[in-house]
Amino acid sequence: MVLRRDAYCARDIRFILSVTLPKSVLVLVPQMSRFVRASKFRFVVVVHLVFVSEPILGFCRSIHVFGAGAKHENCFDNVKVSANAWDTNLVKVNPLFVAINWNSGGGGAFAVIPHKNAGKVPDNLPLYRAHTAPVLDTDFANFNDYLIASASEDTKVMIWNVVEDIIDKLDVENETPDIQPVAKLNGHGRKVGHVLFHPTADNILASTSADLTIKLWDIEKGVEKLELTGFTDFVQSISWNWNGSLLATTSRDKKFRIFDVRSNKVAIQADSHQGVKGTRVVWLGDSDRIVTTGFSKMSDRQVWLWDSNSLGKPIKDIMLDTSSGIVMPFYDNDTKILFLAGKSSEPQRGLGFLPKRSLNVTECEIARAYKVTGNLIEPISFVLPRRSDAFQSDIYPPTVSDEPALTADEFFSGKNANPKTISLENGFQAKEKKEFVSAAPKEDENQVQLPRTEKEYQEAYHSLRQENEDLRNQVAQRDVTIRALTVQLEELKAGSA
Repeated sequence: MVLRRDAYCARDIRFILSVTLPKSVLVLVPQMSRFVRASKFRFVVVVHLVFVSEPILGFCRSIHVFGAGAKHENCFDNVKVSANAWDTNLVKVNPLFVAINWNSGGGGAFAVIPHKNAGKVPDNLPLYRAHTAPVLDTDFANFNDYLIASASEDTKVMIWNVVEDIIDKLDVENETPDIQPVAKLNGHGRKVGHVLFHPTADNILASTSADLTIKLWDIEKGVEKLELTGFTDFVQSISWNWNGSLLATTSRDKKFRIFDVRSNKVAIQADSHQGVKGTRVVWLGDSDRIVTTGFSKMSDRQVWLWDSNSLGKPIKDIMLDTSSGIVMPFYDNDTKILFLAGKSSEPQRGLGFLPKRSLNVTECEIARAYKVTGNLIEPISFVLPRRSDAFQSDIYPPTVSDEPALTADEFFSGKNANPKTISLENGFQAKEKKEFVSAAPKEDENQVQLPRTEKEYQEAYHSLRQENEDLRNQVAQRDVTIRALTVQLEELKAGSA
């Protein structure tokens, strides 16, 4: 291990103490973190997730956060994690369920597993299978724990009601029921890489695509409301600001952009990490700070801290180490801690964090991550031990609730609102299930007279399918070329003006 300390004057973080390890989790503790006692130094530590039984900052008297992996019976075993190479976290978590991109044949699928069914996952686990190509990303709705969105290479975004007792029914019926989406959102011309729900407005979803666009959907009405353009290569990561009025993006064209989403304008733009590998972005809660992770031209892993009001250059750039694993950032606004997880083929492939309202406050649990390995999802609990059994209000300030602050119509009409908050002093109780109903138009069914013989049917089917695929590819490629050339032309005009 190599220890180093870097001092700098950014108001968010004063000092860094890092332990250089491959495939690691980095915990950044900002200067104003609530549970850091008065001390000469503030620390940043990198700790390998394998060592979760040891105190993360055991050698530091200022902070005593312990990471503990769950017992095997409390993990999710026998999961068949997707082998797709698309850069995604693979796993999403909410208070009731864990969603994981699934490795399946005959199209794309993902699984949703209730927390109460931890242990060995049955081989005949019912899957969410309506996609015709691999599923690339999923996201749970912020205000409905039984609602999830999925994105796929088949260019579609789908919305699903989660079946909560589906594994329990298997024990009785011993059969695999079909699960169908409640809405299919069509509009992207190429594969859809990411989906992300709005932080304050109900039923608003953002999706990114390789057609160089980001679309905003009203999923209740099943319609596209806005389209963000201006990229010259596909988007790699997106993050909303605190009230959802701005959207930060990183893309493979090595640009970092902040969009005013309702005007489809790039509010501010800057050069991002110059490496060829993936970049990520996360907005630091209710502050005006943003963190991006990526690579230098020499494949050094980097963490950059930005002021969202001025993107001329980062406030601070940190070189972690030289490794191929993509760094995944997660931020806890309540404790002001930034977690960075190093993604790699072994031992971890993805990571997701549980919403703060579902943590065990009696055990002083400040965060819980779900780590994805080869065929296992392992919960990792981060605890700040306290001697008193009383509610620790300093580490549990009012946190984001599961109630929306705005409707979709209010947001698109121009209103802004901060997230509603709740106190965890008396615990948190999840809302009762509410079935989501979408007014999205049904897909047109082709009423075609079938050929008379099986041979004629097969020939006509394959011919039309190939013709359709060729035309779609031509149109999508031309659309991408036109968008890229348009952006370049506008930049040339701006430079000559």
